[in-house]
Amino acid sequence: MKGLSVTWRRARRALGAWVLLAGVALAGGTRAQEAPHPAIPDTLQQRIAACTACHGVHGEGTPESGFFPRLAGKPAGYLARQLKDFQDGLRKYGPMEYTVRQLSPAYMREIAEYFSAQEVPYSRSPLPRLSADALKRGEELVMHGDPVRKIPPCMACHGSQLTGVQPDIPGLVGLPYDYISSQLGSWRTHTRATVAPDCMAEIANRLGDSDISAVSAWLAGRELPADMHAQPPGSVKPPLHCGVLGDKEGGA
Repeated sequence: MKGLSVTWRRARRALGAWVLLAGVALAGGTRAQEAPHPAIPDTLQQRIAACTACHGVHGEGTPESGFFPRLAGKPAGYLARQLKDFQDGLRKYGPMEYTVRQLSPAYMREIAEYFSAQEVPYSRSPLPRLSADALKRGEELVMHGDPVRKIPPCMACHGSQLTGVQPDIPGLVGLPYDYISSQLGSWRTHTRATVAPDCMAEIANRLGDSDISAVSAWLAGRELPADMHAQPPGSVKPPLHCGVLGDKEGGA
């Protein structure tokens, strides 16, 4: 009986302590509920915090990782189209699809125009070790294409300096190797697409694995031109039919 009495007293003390702690926690929870929520400023910078967390404060990207691409200075039409493609499920990447799910067309355009107007320095990203022959092959595809395989040169669409063309064609120079190669691969695996006819999907599927590696390495390592701005509208005539450019005819 003595042991039972001791055990009972201990149980009572433990129960008392639990009740006291529960009361403190409840009081604290009530105070937390009563505390006013901090005011969140309704500014564009606050609303694009989900973008800048990965792509940098000014959309400069993360060249050291080679994954999150630069947004700063890209044509607004291109950026707006990418947001819409994520929203429509044409382009696959879970965090981006979730982020843009509820955005209105006007809001996505505002985001695109903000990052398009940003001008920040470019930073180099890591490059793989490729042979001189591979880099020469990359340069050949970028500058001249491969007519036998119906592969047009990159510069036929992306501009003579590969800095893009307003309002819908992005620049390629200055992008990380990992990003370029992964996106070309995504077109081949149908995890990236856009409105038909999807000219980039056609081109990517005409490239071999070694072609993708060579093109990506040459673009990522190319000397940056003095003027990184996209070329004026209408300054190039793409050799393929592209839905993103308003061309609804069948692909070449």
